[in-house]
Amino acid sequence: MGNFISSISAGKGMCGGRYKWKRKSMSSMDNNNNNNPTSHEGIKSIEMNDPCQPSNNSDICICVVTWNMNGQVSYEDLAEVVGNSRTFDLLIVGLQEVPRHNILRLLQTALIESYILLGKATMQSLHLYVFGPKDSELFIKELKVDKQSVGGFGGLIGRKKGAVAIRINYRGIQMMFISCHLSAHAHKVEERNRECKHISHSLFSKNWNPYARPTQITVWLGDLNYRIQGIDNYPARNLIRKDLHSQLTSNDQLLKEAEKGQIFNGYCEGTLTFKPTYKYNIGTSNYDTSYKVRVPSWTDRILFKIQEMDEMNVTLDSYEAMDNIHSSDHKPVKAHLCIKT
Repeated sequence: MGNFISSISAGKGMCGGRYKWKRKSMSSMDNNNNNNPTSHEGIKSIEMNDPCQPSNNSDICICVVTWNMNGQVSYEDLAEVVGNSRTFDLLIVGLQEVPRHNILRLLQTALIESYILLGKATMQSLHLYVFGPKDSELFIKELKVDKQSVGGFGGLIGRKKGAVAIRINYRGIQMMFISCHLSAHAHKVEERNRECKHISHSLFSKNWNPYARPTQITVWLGDLNYRIQGIDNYPARNLIRKDLHSQLTSNDQLLKEAEKGQIFNGYCEGTLTFKPTYKYNIGTSNYDTSYKVRVPSWTDRILFKIQEMDEMNVTLDSYEAMDNIHSSDHKPVKAHLCIKT
C-alpha cells in the first residue's frame, strides 16, 4: 500500500517539468478525514506539446488508451483503437465492459508485427494490457498485478466495477497503470469518490514493502463515470453542437470533486478539447436519443501523476477522443506521454 498511496498523495507533485521528489503523508484521500485545513490543488489541466520525435536517448514514450466496449466486439474498431503507429516504448490498453471473446487474441493479431504482450490484469469485464516492442521484455525488472472490485452486483451481469492494475519497472522507472470502471449515474458522485479511495488504499496492499522504491509515475485510466451536472441536457448539447463544449468543464463532476480535495489531488490531465465521450447511439456519432436521453459527459479519462526521487520531465503530447469508432456507446480516449530522465 505504501508505494501506491505515496503516488496518490496530495502533495505538490508536478506534471511536466523538473522537480525533486518528496515523500508525502499517507494519501490525498486522508485530507478528507481530518480537521486540518489542508490546501488542495485539484486536477491540473495541461496543454499538449508538439509530438515528440523518436530518439536514442533515455526517453520513454507511452501510448495510453481507454475504451468502454459496451459488451460489443469489432476487430476493425479494436485495431483502429490500438493504432498503426509503432514508435512507442509502451502501449497501455485499458478496456471496460469487455465482451466474452478472446480480446487478447484480437489485440495480438492487430499488433503481431510490432508489439508483444508484457503483462495483463483482468477481472471479468475489466481488462488491462501492457505491450512493448520486440525484445522490450529485456528492460523489465519486475512486474506485478492486482485487482480490486467495488459493489456487489456488477459481476452478476458481466459488467464488473472496480479496478485492475499493473506495476512495472521498465528501464529503471517504476510505473503503475490502473484501469477502472466506477459506478454509473449522475447522482452517485459520493459513491464514486468512495470507490476511488477504496481502490487507492487496497491495490497492492497485501504485500506492501515500506522500503521498496516508490512508484514514480501513476496513470489512472478508464470509465470513471463522473458526469456533467448542473446544466440541462439540451443546453449542453447545444454548446457541443457549436463546438463550445469547453464551457462545460465547469460542470464536470470529476474536476469539481478534485478541486474540493476529494479525489485525484495533484494529478494532471490534458485539456478537455474533445467532445464528451458518452453516451452515443451505437453505430453513430450522435448522442443518445433513447428514452434515457443522457446528458453527454466526459466519463472516459486518463490522469497521471509524477513523483520521482530524482529529476523527471513528463510531457503530454496528445489527449484525444476517437470519434471514428462507432461500435460502442462510448468513444475511446487516447493519450501520449513522453518521459525524460
